[in-house]
Amino acid sequence: MQIIKQVEMLRTQVREWKSKGLKVGFVPTMGNLHAGHLSLMKLAREYCDKVVVSIFVNPLQFGPNEDFDSYPRTFEADQQKMQTVGVDVVFYPTVDEMYPCGQEQTLVKVPEKLTGLLEGASRPGHFDGVTTVVSKLFNMVQPDVAVFGQKDYQQYCVIEQMVRDMAMPIDLIRGSIARDEDGLALSSRNQYLTPEQREIAPKLYVTLMDVLTALESGNRDFKALESAATQSLLGLGFDAVDYVKIVHPKTLLDASQQDSIFVILAVARLGQTRLLDNVVLG
Repeated sequence: MQIIKQVEMLRTQVREWKSKGLKVGFVPTMGNLHAGHLSLMKLAREYCDKVVVSIFVNPLQFGPNEDFDSYPRTFEADQQKMQTVGVDVVFYPTVDEMYPCGQEQTLVKVPEKLTGLLEGASRPGHFDGVTTVVSKLFNMVQPDVAVFGQKDYQQYCVIEQMVRDMAMPIDLIRGSIARDEDGLALSSRNQYLTPEQREIAPKLYVTLMDVLTALESGNRDFKALESAATQSLLGLGFDAVDYVKIVHPKTLLDASQQDSIFVILAVARLGQTRLLDNVVLG
């Protein structure tokens, strides 16, 4: 497994692979890896001959009161984990390598109708940071396939639109959510939970599955289902619920009676920890 920090060295390696007709897969991460990340790397390996993983904590997608400086950097442990799943190259750039012009940075923006709701409503500019860094990474790696996780569902939709709008020659794959045995979606944030909070956390998935069951049974009172789920989560011990929303899987707009496919998205808080989860129907 190679560790590459410079863009030109990365491009040289990828060019060499492609000259031999090899297919290149890419998994972008911010490090602090867990089994969910590794499942995406395994998925990339299924589709591709070579796999590149980036580890870069992207300052553009952190707001002024968010945890950029304290975000866990665990590169040595991450290396050991990536070696177990056959990663070929780890791209590990510095901030200066990614953003050589500093604050004078061209931004890539997806329309507000997709980025201004849900996560974007509470984190202004977040998705501009995501699309900008992913666009740069795509240009640097030039992969044939890129793999993203379903847990950050809105992020996947935003990147999917960027790829489509910009005619990027990349096939996107959405990897399913990796879960602990009790159903909790794996996340780097889980390490911040106290033992008591960790007991409560899996109930987010249980609540989403209850909404899914109601939809499968034909219940289309979306607002009532969202409200009931919110109250249930608060009653189960969550400190706050940012949202529970039943939306169309492509537009992320509120579900309508004519829809036959849905995604149920939720963010709930335990202390300072925001837990994201979702389930898809249809």
